[in-house]
Amino acid sequence: MSSAAPRPSWAPPALDSGRLQAALKSLELTVRGRLDGLLQGNHLGLVPGPGSEPGEARIYQPGDDVRRMDWAVTARTSEPHIRQTVADRELETWVAMDLSPSLDFGSGPCVKREMAIAGLAAVTHLTSGGGNRIGAVVDNGHDVLRLPARSGPAHARALLKRVAEAPRAEEGTRGDLARVLESLRRPPRRRGLAVVISDFLGAMDWQRALRGLGARHSLLAIEVVDPRDVELPDVGTVLLADPETGKQREVQTTPVLRKEFSAAAAGHRDEVAAALRRAGCAHLVLRTDSDWIADVVRFVVARKRGWSGGTA
Repeated sequence: MSSAAPRPSWAPPALDSGRLQAALKSLELTVRGRLDGLLQGNHLGLVPGPGSEPGEARIYQPGDDVRRMDWAVTARTSEPHIRQTVADRELETWVAMDLSPSLDFGSGPCVKREMAIAGLAAVTHLTSGGGNRIGAVVDNGHDVLRLPARSGPAHARALLKRVAEAPRAEEGTRGDLARVLESLRRPPRRRGLAVVISDFLGAMDWQRALRGLGARHSLLAIEVVDPRDVELPDVGTVLLADPETGKQREVQTTPVLRKEFSAAAAGHRDEVAAALRRAGCAHLVLRTDSDWIADVVRFVVARKRGWSGGTA
């Protein structure tokens, strides 16, 4: 069992206002220092062109494209009108964030909840600028926090702070990823990018909601993983606890048990990855024991190569 790496300076150890503000500022500087420019000129998944979102109708002028005639308004006013469209040059990003009790665990330099917030910071930075907007729906298994989509660095910082301050649900509270995904589907939001941040542990009853979300939006899933989610250490007797049911069990970490645990965990992660692929969802894995910024960089570079027709 390897020794733990030093705790990152951005990881908030407690929700003290001053320390949290300093931690989030450190996180922002970390993200900006290593991710700046990676997505310059790229919008995730939006179709280029004049736009497809309906805008206002206006009176026809010589030279206008007759294919854009709005016949309903023309008939009602007895004057020829055309329907304008809104250009899809501004990206609207919505983040569905799972902060259920299973995210409050971590055996590495940080807990999974902190890694989820780091992932949100990276998404916020990489999709900001040019009037782009970002909003979030955060679910801790008990309460749902809805943050409207707005643009600007001040809003991005406020959103990150609100998410970091989101209360933790009591142990024994079950997460409901399907519910938070459905909250992004209804009411329908402007076509854009939907980001799902979760550890994807537990039942996989979220697949239908994710596929429905993908019918309108480009999808990105950020899976947060801790080493103890995928393997048990050889430490003899250990007390295992499920934070979302409150059940506990004392077990002996024999070689057979460790092998069975690893196989079951790998099987579940394979099922999650397959479900994300079927939904057309890009998949980024962030581990609490690795250089998450480097993982983000590799993911983004591979995506950019895909956009440009290169090989990942």
